[in-house]
Amino acid sequence: MTRTLATARRVLQQLSHDRRSIALIVLLPSVLLALFKYIYDGQPAIFDRVGPQMLGLFPFVVMFLVTSVTMVRERTSGTLERLLTTPLRRGELIGGYALAFGFAALVQALVSAGVAIWLLDLNVETPWAIVLFAVVDAVLGTALGLLMSAFARTEFQAVQFMPLVVVPQILLCGLLAPRDSMPDVLHWLSDALPLSYATEAFTELANSDTFSSTLGRNLGILVGCCAVSIALASLTLRRRTP
Repeated sequence: MTRTLATARRVLQQLSHDRRSIALIVLLPSVLLALFKYIYDGQPAIFDRVGPQMLGLFPFVVMFLVTSVTMVRERTSGTLERLLTTPLRRGELIGGYALAFGFAALVQALVSAGVAIWLLDLNVETPWAIVLFAVVDAVLGTALGLLMSAFARTEFQAVQFMPLVVVPQILLCGLLAPRDSMPDVLHWLSDALPLSYATEAFTELANSDTFSSTLGRNLGILVGCCAVSIALASLTLRRRTP
């Protein structure tokens, strides 16, 4: 555990010196939410209905991109290979990166939720639940970014995984069309995609003031997906740079 925390501290220190990454993580989702708000400036009901889903989607996409690119950069620079020659285990290494980017995801989600609810007047009945799912959704993006980075050899390849991993989830999660209205094959496929459960949760939170059993189930699924992705990332971490 000590080595995992030391790794997380190193990653956070390194991240703190990268102003562009900090701006991308902390500010970009809020800027996108503000843009979405003013697109429908004369129709506040639309922002209240779709805004919660955007609050989950934007951090998910940003954290996936930042995490996957950063991990590939660490590999191509030789940092990961040097670390793996030490007594540090692969699980401890991935755990440290997960903790560091998880903390960044927490900050991002708190800022984004605060901006959406208190500055952009997003009308929700349970702000704490919105914040909770925003944090978990951002961590999910981090976990999937860690996993996918193992299959990319360059930063450009890491970005190319977005159409493969992120875009299908956006198309099938129920944001553009209700999942129940999709053909059976697409509905079954959407059941296997974690973003579907996040979208379902945010949709319910936009219209409810209680934390239902369905929300609890969706939260458990999302947390489980995060744990499985991080575990797989530690198993697929290569010891030698390709």
